[in-house]
Order: sequence, then structure tokens, then C-alpha cells
Amino acid sequence: MSIDWSGIQGQASAKEILTQLVNTSRIPHAFLFHGPEGTGKYYTAIRYAQIINTNNLTDQSVAIHNHISNLQEPYIKFIIPLPRGKNETESSGPIEKLNPEDIQELKSELQEKIKNPYYKISLNKANIIKISSIREINKFLSLSYSDVKYRCILISDAHLMNEESQNALLKNLEEPPAGVVFILLTPYSNLLRETIRSRCWMINFQPLDNQNIKKILSDYFNVLESVAEEVATFSDGSVTRAFELINNDFKSLKEKTISVMRFSFGGKFHSALNEFGSYLSESDSDSIKLLIKMIISWLNDIQKHKFKLNKYFFDDHLDTLDKFNSKFPDVELNDIIVKLDYLSSIIKNNINLNLIALNIVYELASLTKRINK
Repeated sequence: MSIDWSGIQGQASAKEILTQLVNTSRIPHAFLFHGPEGTGKYYTAIRYAQIINTNNLTDQSVAIHNHISNLQEPYIKFIIPLPRGKNETESSGPIEKLNPEDIQELKSELQEKIKNPYYKISLNKANIIKISSIREINKFLSLSYSDVKYRCILISDAHLMNEESQNALLKNLEEPPAGVVFILLTPYSNLLRETIRSRCWMINFQPLDNQNIKKILSDYFNVLESVAEEVATFSDGSVTRAFELINNDFKSLKEKTISVMRFSFGGKFHSALNEFGSYLSESDSDSIKLLIKMIISWLNDIQKHKFKLNKYFFDDHLDTLDKFNSKFPDVELNDIIVKLDYLSSIIKNNINLNLIALNIVYELASLTKRINK
């Protein structure tokens, strides 16, 4: 059987394994698609759900494909993290207690996901997969639907199931009903119980290469090729990261990174902190994390330049890298990279962003001070 994976960039290994399973008629009852965010796990799951319900592209198959791509029950059930509603209890339905604004936001985000499979759903305060969402699986399974061979239950960000939700899901996985396929998606499979992981066929997704990122940004987000090419280098192989950079004015972010480094190394604390100003005033923790990531990329470039390696992040600032290594040939960067990574990781703990910025500037300034002594 010829498998159509068109539109899904990269992931040759994952697609090969899934193709073999289809061609040998060995369809596991549960999958765990794991790997970095923004690498095509959702799109591949949707396409796979369509493929296993293909019957030589008859009119019925085409209709079922459309139902699946539009996330329509009872063909497919799509479970995602949701915000908690006012006065919500365990007996409440997943969206029963949500206010009208939350409901509208949910509908809008789902429509964006349907139109663009690489779009990342973002709902305010949606940080858990509710036990009520998992319990609704039983209602979904109780419906008899004869015109579809396999019905799929797709759980996005599966790592956000708490212990209770994972226990409830485990009951379904232990006694899987015929004609139902579970597909769990997560960047953090280690946060799922071993008893869940052991019941799933593991499919690993790798970071996308720059060409894949550029193609997706151009085809699905209408990003100019020149912008897509530059952003792809900093994306870590993730469409999600690439689009975050674009939304945060990548060109400005790149210039700000250089300014923070220059002022910090020169001991100009006030000027360096001013470069953080817009992020701090908006209390935008995600933007601060992006800036830290950019600073780490610059420090990695210093290391690459020192050993005459190619493929720099800041390849348009080679003169700056050269000047730094000429002035500070013995600088040791591993410790500061670890410290910056740690500062980024604790932002989620509601640490004061001004304090984070001050620590970053201090660490960068102390780097050159130690060398000058």
C-alpha cells in the first residue's frame, strides 16, 4: 500500500515504522509519539488516523479523512489541557464550567489547529489534562460507529495528565477495545507512568533540520523565505520555537542580544539592564527565556569560533566573535552557560524578572572581569 505522507516534513524513521505497521496490518492499540515540541507529532498522528481508515480513496474514505482532519467525533477524539472553570468539581464536564470567553478562545484555537497542523494551541491557564476529559473516553467508546474501521483517541501534551488522570487512562489501555487506537503526544515521555509507556508503541520524533523548518514556515505560516532561513538556525529544530522567535520580533531580539553582551562585558550595568526593559515591563517570562537562549547561542558561537568550526548562529557577527576571542582567548564558558540555563529554568517559579535580569548581567560582566584580573 502506498502511503501519502506529503506535507509532513522530516521524520523519515517515524514514517517508515508507521508505514511498515500499516503494510503488515499490525496496528497497535496504543502509540506514544515522543520528541521535541514543534516537530510534527500532531500532524503525523492525524495523517496516520486517516491512513488506517483508507479504502482505496473511495468517497467514503475521503469523507472520513475530512472528518478526522476536522477533529470530528465519533471519528476522532482530541484531548488537550484545559483551564479550570469557576466552581468546577470532579463531576463537571471538561468545558461545562468554562465561561463564554474561555469557550470562544477554545473554539478559535481548535480552528487554527485544524487549518494549520503545525500551529501550537495556547489557552490561558490550561496547564492540566482534566480527569473529566479522560473519563469522557468511556462515553466516546460506548458509541457504536460502523462506517469507520479505526477510531482514534489523540491526547496532546499527555505529560500534563496528573496521577489521577493517568490512572484512569491506564484502565483503558489495559483492556483496549477493538477498533480503537490511542495516540499520546508529548515532549516529556519520562513524566508518564512506566505502566502507560510500556503499553504504547514508542515512536521517536527528531528535531527538524533547517530546510524542513524553512519549508513549514513558508507553507503553513506564510513567512518570507529570508526570515524563515535566518530564524531556522535558532529554532533548535522546532517549528514552535521558530514561530515564537518571529512573534517576538526576531531581528530586534537578535540586536538586543548583542547589546546585552556588549554592555555587560563592558561593565555598563545600567545600559545592559535597559535592554531588558521592554520584557521586564511586560512581565513576559517567555520572551526573557528566548533572550537567554539567544545569549547562550552567542556564547556557543564563541566556542565554535575558538576551534575554527563552521555554521555559526550569529554568522553575520563574525568580526565580533573574532574580537572577543582575540581579547579573551582563555575564557571558560561552560560554567556560565550552565548558570544561564538554570536561570531560565527557574523563571517558571515566578521568580522576580528584574532579579533574573540582574543575575544574567552580573554573570556576563564577571566573566570578563575574571579574565582581566
